[in-house]
Amino acid sequence: MKIGAVMFFTADSMQPAALGRALEERGFESLWVPEHTHIPSSRKTQYPAGGPLIRPYYEIMDPFLALNTAAAVTTRLKVGTGIALLTQRDPIITAKMVSTIDQLSGGRFLFGVGNGWNQDEIENHGTDFKSRHKLARERIEAMKTIWTEEEPEYHGEFVNFEKMKQWPKPRQKPHPPIIVGGAFPYAARRAIRYGDGWIPRADRLAKDGIGVTVNQFRELATKEGRDSATLPISIFRVPDEIDGLRFCEEICIDRVVFSLPAEKEDKILPILDRWSELKRQLAG
Repeated sequence: MKIGAVMFFTADSMQPAALGRALEERGFESLWVPEHTHIPSSRKTQYPAGGPLIRPYYEIMDPFLALNTAAAVTTRLKVGTGIALLTQRDPIITAKMVSTIDQLSGGRFLFGVGNGWNQDEIENHGTDFKSRHKLARERIEAMKTIWTEEEPEYHGEFVNFEKMKQWPKPRQKPHPPIIVGGAFPYAARRAIRYGDGWIPRADRLAKDGIGVTVNQFRELATKEGRDSATLPISIFRVPDEIDGLRFCEEICIDRVVFSLPAEKEDKILPILDRWSELKRQLAG
């Protein structure tokens, strides 16, 4: 089972290059960065975790730039968006960014995607909140076409372009894995429809039991004609509990990702050392 970390990088936190090196030195598999372009001062949508929205949401750096910085100083560490908000991204520009970072990293990019929960933020990008899921699907389909065809074209309700040329193509073939984030069952269905994996959160899986929900996801994939083995599960926000991690291993979770606070090295490195010890225990 792979182990990665996710962090909101800000101007005042540990920086991507330093964290990337620290993770690789300790043998961790991946570094993930969330995305928020901005946070509107209006609050149509409540923070899912409850209470006021924490400051890193307002201060987070661009995920692609942060990840490329980490990739530039490492050789094995995978770098991923956890997650990129497709409802706020032009698909042609995003396709170019994904291909570029995949080339520059030597094929180490993981494209975690999601459709977003913050209505105010999404609508500031000209997206209708109610139709965001169909928009995101079309953007994924369009990007796949751009990555895999010599002269791609796409004609949908929301995304429409004639034949064009765009290089570079991604280093990974046919493209970096598209790992769809969100809760069961709706985001899980999207992962099965057009993804190469699923990203649920541990705190949400815990409501019904991680094992129960994972089994439901795999059964749903089979029912929809997908081989669940081609849809690996990456659980985010996993607590530092060895029994829970061993259970994740038992039920064949592909990857667990622990959260890091937006803090400096003095706070981050002890957390990495704690997870290094857990990783050692898992290895037996």
